[in-house]
Amino acid sequence: MAGKVTIQDIANMCQVSKSSVSRYLNGGYVSEENKEKIKDAIEKTGFSENFFAKRLKTKKTCLIGIVIPRIDSVSVGKLLNGISDVFDANNYTSLIQISNLDSKKEVQCIQSLYQQGVDGIIVDSCGITKKHIEMAGQLDIPLLFTGQKNEYVNYKVIDDYAAGAIMGKYFRNFKHRNVVFLGVSESDESVGIYRKQGFIDAFGDAGTVRFVETDFSFLAAYRKGAEVMKSKPTAVICATDNIALGLMRYFNEQQIKVPQDVSLAGFGGYDISSVMYPRLTTISFDYTLLGQKTALSLLRLINGEEINLQDEIPLKLIERDSVQMAVNEIE
Repeated sequence: MAGKVTIQDIANMCQVSKSSVSRYLNGGYVSEENKEKIKDAIEKTGFSENFFAKRLKTKKTCLIGIVIPRIDSVSVGKLLNGISDVFDANNYTSLIQISNLDSKKEVQCIQSLYQQGVDGIIVDSCGITKKHIEMAGQLDIPLLFTGQKNEYVNYKVIDDYAAGAIMGKYFRNFKHRNVVFLGVSESDESVGIYRKQGFIDAFGDAGTVRFVETDFSFLAAYRKGAEVMKSKPTAVICATDNIALGLMRYFNEQQIKVPQDVSLAGFGGYDISSVMYPRLTTISFDYTLLGQKTALSLLRLINGEEINLQDEIPLKLIERDSVQMAVNEIE
């Protein structure tokens, strides 16, 4: 093969992914079949000499570790798309591990990626603990958190408090007085505390906000339907669009009409929210842009540069069919 051999060239020769070649080079898991293919291709091209010589010279592997909380998430998918855009353009390969919304496993994932020789790690965190802070200070590579923020670590986040405040003001203006906020545990500070508190503060003394706790899953929200309706709210605000979709299923089964019987809104701006019936009022977050800014910031940290923690990610209220003026005001 003429010219400089790259990881992509080896991957193409072996019909495997770039990440498989990177894992092989760094001692990570690769199937026996692919291991033999990659080994053979490296020997034929002399790539290993070029790769390890570069690694020794630059002390960089061009590998990035990414820890995500779950794989079946619209927001995580868009975040990864944005991250991938930047790293692909800069010839970095990503190694991804999944924490399954477990903060202890999240720490284990960080340690595992560090041992594989990555140049830096992005953590889409479900909660920053003392152990996370300790690791950020002890590891000799940069860690950059997203999804959560903490004054002792580097982070890139959406302004959840501001998003909640936009929605609180919106429902206040629509004259709702008895509402339910269907949200998640405060162990998730961004969604469980800041987003909820932003709503409560902006809604102010307009009426009563009752909190019902669920998790991020569609099914859990569906199962909370009866509890949500105990207080006979005129509106329900869900911490995510996915939670709103789960509650909508309950409403449909119970023949509760949206927005005639109860108004409904969410956060996230997922594509499915625009095609459900009725279409869901929501606040749209640009997760792809967040991913791009996060990746660019990590590259700056790898190069020893400072980053701006205050980058703004646009928030957009999308008014659709699922909210109406409170019935008592119409009458």
